[in-house]
Amino acid sequence: MEATHHCLQTLLDTKFVHFIDAPSLALIMPIVQRAFQDRSTDTRKMAAQIIGNMYSLTDQKDLSPYLPSVIPGLKASLLDPVPEVRTVSAKALGAMVKGMGESSFDDLLPWLMETLASEQSSVDRSGAAQGLAEVMAALGVEKLDKLMPDVVQTASKVDIASHVRDGYIMMFIYLPLTFGEKFTPYVGPIIPCILKALADENEYVRDTALRAGQRIISMYAETAIALLLPELEQGLFDDLWRIRFSSVQLLGDLLFHISGVTGKMTTETASEDDNFGTAQSTKAIIGALGAERRNRVLSGLYMGRSDIQLVVRQASLHVWKIVVSNTPRTLREILPTLFTLLLGFLASTCPDKRTIAARTLGDLVKKLGEKILPEIIPILEEGLRSDKSDERQGVCIGLSEIMKSTSKDAVLVFSESLVPTVRKALCDPLEEVREAAAKTFEQLHATIGHQALDDILPTLLKQLENEETSEFALDGLKQVMAVKSRSVLPYLVPKLTAPPVNTRVLAFLSAVAGDALTRHLGVILPALLSSLKDKLGSEECLQELSNCQTVILSVEDEVGQRIIIEDLLEATRGADAGLRQASVTILNGYFSRTRLDYSAHTRMLLSGLMRLLNDPNPEVLSQSWDTINSITKKLDAGSQLSLIDDLHRDIRSAAAEVRGQHLPGFCLPKKGVTCILPVLREGVLTGSPEQKEEAARALGGVIKLTSAEALRPSVVNITGPLIRILGDRFSWSVKTALLDTLTLLLAKVGIALKPFLPQLQTTFLKALQDSSRAVRLRAAESLGQLVSIHTKVDPLFTEQLSAIRSAEDSGVRETMLQALRFVIQGAGAKVDPTIRKNITTTLLGMLGHDEDATRMASAGCVGELCAFLSEEELKNVLQQHVLADVSGVDWMVRHGRSLALAIAVKSAPDQLCSEEYSSSVLEAVLSSATADRIPIACSGIRAMGYLMRHQLRSGGPESISPRIITQFIKSLQNQSSDIRLVTERVLWWVCKEAETPALEPSLVKPLIKALLDNTKDKNTSVRAQSEHTLVSLLRLRQGEDGMQSISAILDSASNELLSECYRRSLKKISSLPDSNEEIDDTILT
Repeated sequence: MEATHHCLQTLLDTKFVHFIDAPSLALIMPIVQRAFQDRSTDTRKMAAQIIGNMYSLTDQKDLSPYLPSVIPGLKASLLDPVPEVRTVSAKALGAMVKGMGESSFDDLLPWLMETLASEQSSVDRSGAAQGLAEVMAALGVEKLDKLMPDVVQTASKVDIASHVRDGYIMMFIYLPLTFGEKFTPYVGPIIPCILKALADENEYVRDTALRAGQRIISMYAETAIALLLPELEQGLFDDLWRIRFSSVQLLGDLLFHISGVTGKMTTETASEDDNFGTAQSTKAIIGALGAERRNRVLSGLYMGRSDIQLVVRQASLHVWKIVVSNTPRTLREILPTLFTLLLGFLASTCPDKRTIAARTLGDLVKKLGEKILPEIIPILEEGLRSDKSDERQGVCIGLSEIMKSTSKDAVLVFSESLVPTVRKALCDPLEEVREAAAKTFEQLHATIGHQALDDILPTLLKQLENEETSEFALDGLKQVMAVKSRSVLPYLVPKLTAPPVNTRVLAFLSAVAGDALTRHLGVILPALLSSLKDKLGSEECLQELSNCQTVILSVEDEVGQRIIIEDLLEATRGADAGLRQASVTILNGYFSRTRLDYSAHTRMLLSGLMRLLNDPNPEVLSQSWDTINSITKKLDAGSQLSLIDDLHRDIRSAAAEVRGQHLPGFCLPKKGVTCILPVLREGVLTGSPEQKEEAARALGGVIKLTSAEALRPSVVNITGPLIRILGDRFSWSVKTALLDTLTLLLAKVGIALKPFLPQLQTTFLKALQDSSRAVRLRAAESLGQLVSIHTKVDPLFTEQLSAIRSAEDSGVRETMLQALRFVIQGAGAKVDPTIRKNITTTLLGMLGHDEDATRMASAGCVGELCAFLSEEELKNVLQQHVLADVSGVDWMVRHGRSLALAIAVKSAPDQLCSEEYSSSVLEAVLSSATADRIPIACSGIRAMGYLMRHQLRSGGPESISPRIITQFIKSLQNQSSDIRLVTERVLWWVCKEAETPALEPSLVKPLIKALLDNTKDKNTSVRAQSEHTLVSLLRLRQGEDGMQSISAILDSASNELLSECYRRSLKKISSLPDSNEEIDDTILT
């Protein structure tokens, strides 16, 4: 190997003065072939040099036999890791191709092209690119023209592998070296490829592109200025930092080349403002680039010094220091250009650019001091007049940055210039500019405080009145609010809420006010209500309402929500109908649209809104109903159940207010009770037993307060759950509540429940067998109501009759009898005569029953039945039973008959007071009233009462039998306190209703005297009842006329007693509502 090296060195040192002939080649070539396989770099390099020189010293035909053995070694050397070997090998290849022609190397070009795109290593690609450049140079410019379009096209492709792109861009490093000036036409086309590659995600591609760019700059400086510089200028301001970095490096190389410095020296000094540039280099740069372009380039470099990437900052600072001789002076020279660029950067959508511009501005003010402000601010003011929105936006951001870097005093000095600029920008037609201006305002306020508000906001408010600027001014205010709401709101609220209230602006600003709005709700809410109240019923009402809703919907904190709910509810309690309507309208809008959780206020809300369902204003009713509906339909099951107690309380309160009338809010067309029905329905279906009972009772209250018309649409929703739960095993209290509600519903809507008739009948009959007496009694009432909508009642009567006959438990039997009585009341006329006869027979057989309750209940049924019997049947019942001779009859039978007679007079007075029976009935009644047995006497007295009322109503006071009055007086003086009490109650009942004609004073007088005596009775019940009866007899609830007419005919002692009694109790009793108590003791309770 040493010999080979020595031999090659000798060959290289030899100066040939003649051609090398074939024999000499035969000696040399084997040595060269072996040298290519040597490990030594020098040996391989010398071999390549010898081969390269050989072609000028030998004949082509002598050398061609050796090609196949030499080429592989040369190719291997071309891919050598040592750059020098690759360079010599490439030149050797070029020389061989030039000497022997392309035809001798058919596979060389394809191999080079393939290796150029090799994935193996960048060394292979570099060797192939160098070799290809030398071969193309050997083949001439024609070959370059032929191959270059493909090379440029491939290098420009984005969708190819990065290593392929890297190989092709390497060509741009070596082709300028091999072709020199001949390559100039291709500098333009390859620059875009190089710039694109500078931003490649692969570092090796970026490095290659940078070397290519540097080669272009070093070899074609003048061409580069024209072609490359504009691209590099753009690159300085690119969004991608890698392009900015590469652009700074290349620009540096270009500027170094122009100014004649190497740029290799270190620029690391204590201060970043130490400069190494000279006046001569500055002059050279201006001469080469022109003043305008030089200003742009240096502005870009100066901005690069504030880049967010460290490498860009370092590279920019390095170039700046070398090419600039005096930083402050240069900055002043380039200031207008720099500012134009900064304004664009400040308004860029790219956050990196905005940060760079902001840092540059701050740096500028620090470098040149506050004395530069007089120069900067006019530039900014001019920028605000620009047609480009990004420049106007940049002005605002620039002002903010300047104020951050400047003292308060300096800002105050220039406030005369700054304030109009900010003011103008806040009303700019473009939203982005207004947004930036708001941030400038924020900075201004932070620097000079309250003066900023006084200087800017009044003008903005004034511009709201101008149609051309109002939209922009309004948004400007909104942007200011978004950044400084806590300072701006206290200033704006008093102005906006002063009459006439500007709800449009309030609505617009509230969207960005945030929590700060809550502090001012105490002022804003009354203003909104007042404004909406004034617009109610007008064309502007909807827009006004929309504005009000926008304001309150923008409040999202708990405190604000509480204030809104409490204040609006408070406004609904006022006497002003307009304010009530306005507040409930806003509440309705709020709860139909809010997404906030207001569960903590639901109870208070429902309570306040339920009260409004009795409002005289139809619009308030409708809005309240809708608000309740909005709230209840969003409740989950748990929340619904928790509200039942409170809802029932609210329903009871509403009932107390309407005093027996319907609640207007429950009777709205197409609305009815569906706003609260879901809550009560949920309570009935899924609540605990206590909640079920409460919900059922609340439903009952709702039914009482609602008209039949309004209830009809909800009948199915109410009835279904009630029937379903009644069929389950629940406590008696739950069942009685459910039965009460169903009874109320039947009484109210009747025929609307026809579809449920079978289920209801089954349910009620089952309840009649319940172990609880209370449930059985309610079921009896319900059945009495149900029968009114029944068309085929015979099976029901038959079923009841057989149940009564087979009942073993006396408690069940008596409630069965009561149910039969109610059914007779409702459908006695519909029953088949045969069945009626069976019923009559059974009942008459029970009139003397041992058990009081059964006896009384059956007597009640007989009495009711008398109203529906045919003349023959009635005659039979009266003569053979009710009015039959009682001598020798057991007292129980007599008691039963007296009870039956009393109820018959009550339910069929016309038949019993006819000529045929009147005298017999009177005798029988008086006979019972004077009986020794107290129960018989009591039923006789009741019968007297029923008879007396019928006589009063049908024939007037004069038709009353004097014997009845006489007997009443005797009964009032009876030794038995029970009889005295019953007599008083019966008299009270006879006279209590206003439609019953008053008794003649002559008839009343003895009764009054007896009652006055009873006001001093030992028995407290007798005493108390005597006073109530006096109030009824004297008609004191209708006035004192009756009392005065009686006083005129009473003796002085009785008069005195009456006056004393009136003072003591009668006056107070007459001011209270009367009782609805029933005197019929045959109805079980």
